[in-house]
Amino acid sequence: MSYCNYIPMMKEPSRTLHKNYHDYHYGFPIHDDDELFGRLIMEINQAGLSWETILKKEESFRKAYDNFNIKKIANYTETDCERLLNDAGIIRNKLKVNAAIENAKTILQLQDEFGSFEKWLEHHHPKTQEEWVKLFKKIFRFTGGEIVNEFLMSIGYLKGAHSEDCSVYQQILKIKPMWLQK
Repeated sequence: MSYCNYIPMMKEPSRTLHKNYHDYHYGFPIHDDDELFGRLIMEINQAGLSWETILKKEESFRKAYDNFNIKKIANYTETDCERLLNDAGIIRNKLKVNAAIENAKTILQLQDEFGSFEKWLEHHHPKTQEEWVKLFKKIFRFTGGEIVNEFLMSIGYLKGAHSEDCSVYQQILKIKPMWLQK
């Protein structure tokens, strides 16, 4: 069953939380590097947990990770790492925290080389899901197949965020996500 068809069957308050993400964020292109990075952090943190857990903690993630500011996160110290590991508002997993910090450093290098994280993604488009996963595993930390797939679907690089009979699917088609551009 698709995410689109599953949400109406959810009970409140879960339904409203997921519907907001589904209707206004999932599958929509993101053009701000910090927001792209924030989505990657959230997808990495979802590993082994429900997406609902991550959605409930989004504001805490934003606060804990300086609103996903790549430059600030790349410069996090051991003190910042300890702060994050003690923050009950986020996922306190050392591998995931370290991945956020190291991935921020990597994105700064990609920005230097390509101009932005978004331009790096555009440079590698189009790729199959398998090719994307291979590339992400080579470049980033804690980026397995499901994480990469969900990240790229959620930002419009891979098709599949919405079923074709979903009204949001029609909205996304109008803004021409990258998966439409071959």
